[in-house]
Amino acid sequence: MRTAHVRVTAVFFPVFLIAVAAALPAPAQQPALIPRSVFFGNAEKLNPQLSPDGQRLAYLAPDSGVLNVWVRTVGKRDDHPVTHDRTRPIYNYFWQGDSKHILHLQEHAGDENWRIYQTDLAAKTTRDLTPFDSVQTQILSVSPDFPDQILVAWNHRDRRFHDAYRLNLKSGRATLEAENPGDVTGWAADHVFQVRVAQASQPDGSTDIRVRDRAGAAWRLLRHESADETFGGVAGFTPDNRGVWLISSVGANAARLLQIDLATAHETPLAADPQFDASFVLTHPRRYTLQAVAFLRQRLEWEVVDSSVAGDLAALKAVHDGDFTIDSRDVKDAKWIVSYNVPDGPIYYYVYDRATKRGELLFTHRPKLEQYTLAKMQAISFTARDGMTIYGYLTLPAGVEPKNLPLVLDVHGGPWGRDTWGWNREVQWLANRGYAVLQVNFRGSTGYGKAYLNAGDREWGGKMHTDLLDGKSWAVAQGYADPQRVCIYGGSYGGYATLVGVAFTPDAFVCGAEAFGPSNIVTLIHSIPPYWATFKAVFDKRVGKVETEEEFLKSRSPLFEADQIKVPLLIVQGANDVRVKQAESDQIVAAMRKNGKDVEYIVFPDEGHGFARPENNLRYYAAVEAFLAKYLGGRSEPASAGEDVAQFTK
Repeated sequence: MRTAHVRVTAVFFPVFLIAVAAALPAPAQQPALIPRSVFFGNAEKLNPQLSPDGQRLAYLAPDSGVLNVWVRTVGKRDDHPVTHDRTRPIYNYFWQGDSKHILHLQEHAGDENWRIYQTDLAAKTTRDLTPFDSVQTQILSVSPDFPDQILVAWNHRDRRFHDAYRLNLKSGRATLEAENPGDVTGWAADHVFQVRVAQASQPDGSTDIRVRDRAGAAWRLLRHESADETFGGVAGFTPDNRGVWLISSVGANAARLLQIDLATAHETPLAADPQFDASFVLTHPRRYTLQAVAFLRQRLEWEVVDSSVAGDLAALKAVHDGDFTIDSRDVKDAKWIVSYNVPDGPIYYYVYDRATKRGELLFTHRPKLEQYTLAKMQAISFTARDGMTIYGYLTLPAGVEPKNLPLVLDVHGGPWGRDTWGWNREVQWLANRGYAVLQVNFRGSTGYGKAYLNAGDREWGGKMHTDLLDGKSWAVAQGYADPQRVCIYGGSYGGYATLVGVAFTPDAFVCGAEAFGPSNIVTLIHSIPPYWATFKAVFDKRVGKVETEEEFLKSRSPLFEADQIKVPLLIVQGANDVRVKQAESDQIVAAMRKNGKDVEYIVFPDEGHGFARPENNLRYYAAVEAFLAKYLGGRSEPASAGEDVAQFTK
């Protein structure tokens, strides 16, 4: 959760394979094959952030083959790395409020036990501020008004719960700000850096939002929201600290942005859409006034609240094509870092000058992409078998007739998330290989209001799956997809959906490829990380309660239908995954092999839930690409020596 202060995935007969190859478009009609390294190797530069004083710019870029933080003086070309991780890439960093230090988060081998590191730019030294084993640290708030402090939460006292602390960035001393009573899922601080909001999960899946008048004061209930409301919460404090901005669906279908008076609990609606949830807010970096609200409709759209930025948001639309976000601002609010997101190109980063209302290109994250022809993405919708309208996105390969194509049904994770319009390296890679790519925001996906979200309750392996099947049928009926050449693919929940697809509907797909997908919901829930204890009630409501509904959950678990699988399956797993443990993959692989089924199994020993190291990503996608080419007949780049997965195959 972002805070207001942080500026901060059966063997077929040869005659069938020949028929597949013959049905594909001639290679000459397709654009050039884009090397996998362009998609999945290190980005060249990304995530630029201005220092609070506006004098320096930081960004991520490779150093010795690993993403590290680099810094340059604004107006100069004195770029140099300031962190020196040699094992795992750094993805999460931010400026300390004094503009003299960089703070970044890092874990070990995918274990998600994040530590905070501080780099002194003058001394060129880095120290570990949270040197605890098996402890996960979260950033709550960073502010230029408190340059030598940050607010954090960690589970050092009890692995199940995160307590809130004030961390002195000079001495390294941590002071307890709020102890978790056992149900708090998140904390929020006001503009004078006091933790004053606690969001707590109740046993029935409902949410309590508690507040206090000052540090050390008693907590009181501000608002209770039932388990049927959308995911939301406090988006920030009003400038006077007497109210909060809350994203909530209470009293509406889609989550609105409300202003809540902390003394009276009176609410004032500020921005709303009848169908799409409010997503995040834009606030002034020093005055903390609310300026705009973002809605993720079929594309990202801004709703202006403060007229002082209306001209800026209008000007930004003309700077570059695509959907834009304001990623960083100096405290004077003179310069903005703005990123532009398009499906068929890299991410473009601009420096926007508010005085002139002009943007200057800073860099793109993968400039080599501009040499190639990429595919267009279109928003789609269709009617599910029970009459519900389902939304999603379709990407068709460039340079070929959009008819009777091999299709990859790419299922998002979560499942309480969604696919969006814009750059997606997996989608573009698949399209470049000749596949149509369908992304379905099945019921239970977020962003479309609570009726859409709640329609997914207890529908893992049920209507959430038939939405995917109906999406496939829609693509076939439109003439885009060949029904005999559809593969289901995904990671996390998308991996589970892949296993469901090949086990529960064994004739629906020609193959399946998945990463770290749960195979047994019962063992999944029993093995969740200790600090997910406060999230357990969400599983109880939206999936099923393991203590009383074990048989129901087993009926929705592909492990128990493994004998029905008859198409080839590729499974990839990180050995250190704390969310979906390796046992989830081990057990379905064992069941399939016991039944003589065709399964390829790859385990990376130094990864967790998602693959962070570029070398492992290249191996993973080389294996998936070869698998899809074998069973769907698309194009494939031969694996290099560095992409060989033999040592990871089990």
